[in-house]
Amino acid sequence: MNAKSFAARIGAVLLTASVITTPALAGVNGRQANQQHRIAQGWHSGQLTGREAVRLERQQHRIARTEHRMRATNGLNPHERARLHYRQDRASANIYRQKHDGWRR
Repeated sequence: MNAKSFAARIGAVLLTASVITTPALAGVNGRQANQQHRIAQGWHSGQLTGREAVRLERQQHRIARTEHRMRATNGLNPHERARLHYRQDRASANIYRQKHDGWRR
């Protein structure tokens, strides 16, 4: 195997691994973990104030509580899953907006 084909195979493996681990494909729980990480990172870096971080964490907690109630009744159906993804999309936009609003702690 020559170096060029070996590099191409390694690149394909890395690309596949990165696609598999993206939050959109990881499902509801993967997105939840990713959002939590973004909030923690924003607080540690100073992009989020304590108040902003608490508010965003509270939003994530409400989404998790809703998911728990949905799963308690025979799992998630496609409509419920879509509703959770919609709420995570809004939460993601809130995290982005708060991290980039210029307030520093």
